[in-house]
Amino acid sequence: MLKIYLDASTKGNPGPSGGGIMLVGDQIYEQLSFPLAQGSNHQAEFAVMAQALTFVLERKLHQQTCMFFTDSKIVAQTIDKDYTNNPDFKDYLQQIHLLLDQYALAIIQWIPESQNKGADHLARQGLAKALKLQDR
Repeated sequence: MLKIYLDASTKGNPGPSGGGIMLVGDQIYEQLSFPLAQGSNHQAEFAVMAQALTFVLERKLHQQTCMFFTDSKIVAQTIDKDYTNNPDFKDYLQQIHLLLDQYALAIIQWIPESQNKGADHLARQGLAKALKLQDR
């Protein structure tokens, strides 16, 4: 089983954002931090979920059980219900479900922030990268 922890960090709302992803599995431990486009914190959380799904697919790790852990209740609930009336989230939801369809078994689980500190730290690094790009 592969565990994927993910988080986003945004300065302002909306504002520049960063994402963080941590993969933990048998002989796998990878960390990613990256800048994201300007947007709301919720948009950033959806973007990081899509990035995490893509990242696992690109590494061909999607044929095993994959547990995705997010501290965003809105992301976890929206994906679970497969519905949103928020126009800002509809494209993300469609993209996420297209990616999920390629997985053998993917489980999206909400966790409290206190259990997601590694991904939070990476997201803050991603935000720092976004702020540096903005200052150019």
